[in-house]
Order: sequence, then C-alpha cells, then structure tokens
Amino acid sequence: MTFSLLGRCPRTGQFGAVVTTSAVGVGARVPFAKAGIGAVLTQHRTDPRLGPLGLDLLSRGFTAQQTIDAIAAATPHRHWRQLAVIDAQGRTAHFDGANVRPAISVTHGRDCVGAGNILRNEDVAPAMVASFEATIDLPLATRLVRAIQAGEDAGGETAAVVSASLLVVHTEPFPFVDLRVDAHEKPLAELARLWALYEPTAEDYVRRAVDPDFAATYIAPPPKTN
Repeated sequence: MTFSLLGRCPRTGQFGAVVTTSAVGVGARVPFAKAGIGAVLTQHRTDPRLGPLGLDLLSRGFTAQQTIDAIAAATPHRHWRQLAVIDAQGRTAHFDGANVRPAISVTHGRDCVGAGNILRNEDVAPAMVASFEATIDLPLATRLVRAIQAGEDAGGETAAVVSASLLVVHTEPFPFVDLRVDAHEKPLAELARLWALYEPTAEDYVRRAVDPDFAATYIAPPPKTN
C-alpha cells in the first residue's frame, strides 16, 4: 500500500526519501534521514520506531546491510515489516517480512533503493530507480520527486494515493527539505508543485538559521491559487 525511494547525492552529500501511499500522514511514519549518516524507510504495517533505530545503528558505523540485519533481528514483528536503508557510502539494503502483501517491488540502484508493497505490479521500483539514475545532474529533491512519479506511472499501488512526503537532509541537524501532502486527490503533482515553490528559498532558510546576518531580508510568499 506504499512505495518509496531512498537516494543519495554523491556530489553534495545529501540524503533523501520520497514516499506515497493511500493513507494520510505518510511523512510522519515512513521516512527518516540524518545528515552525514544515511536514511531509513519503514513501511507496510509501519513501525516508526524502527527509523530512529536504524539511524542510530548507522551513526555507530553499521553498514546498510548490518543495519537491516540488526533491525530485523531486534523486532518481534519482523514478518509485517518492509524496510530499506542507505548508508553514508551509498550502500543499500532491504528487508521484506513474510507477511508483506504483494505485489512487492524492490530494486537497488546506484546510490538509491526503491521499495513498495500492495502494488499493481512489480515494475514500480525499477521505474523509480531508472528515473533516479537518469537524472544525476539534477538536485536530489528533484530527482526524488520525478522518481516517485515514475513509480506511479508504472502502475503505483492498488488504491489511489492520497499522501506524499519529500525529506532531504544536508549538513545541518534539521531537514534541508521536509514537504508533506495529505488527503489530496493528486498528492504527487502537489508535492512537485510545493518543491518548485520551495526550491528557490531552500538555501536561504538554512542561511537564516546558521548565518542570519547574510540571509535574504525577504522571501516572497507562494502565489495564490484559485
């Protein structure tokens, strides 16, 4: 009932996650990321506790595969979980519990991993990864937004998606991008629209936190919509 992608930009060192599903609030439950460390996805019958656990293991020097193995060993309900991890070197790993419902789709690519469950077909993750790998010169957030749309175009999940989330971390302990769409008829289009609005201001919002003397004095509000 969910499909998502973790990605890393080797040029900037950013990590990110993009996810969509047919339930509200996906951004609060599924994606987790930490600057300089990596990112984690926890989905299907989601346990949000596993995201921080995965990040803690990565911060201790565990590889992506070691992190997945440790999480799967530690949780008594592993048969309900679908997990994915990317570490600081761009290595990826995943876990599908025995009770994760099909169609299941998981694909590992260069600096990325896509995963989904209760999908229309198994083409979703390969489509996300192919899109991500084909846009290496674009900003990480843009690559993620395009990739999740490619997954939807390839079949998506069995129900209509209504929520989506884009999370990117860079150098600070707070997210570089954290955009969420809930209870929307076209959440992926809305997520792309929000990123297009936010992108020109993203760097300055960081500057306002770490070097406010040199931040822009004014950030234009988004245009009104009918």
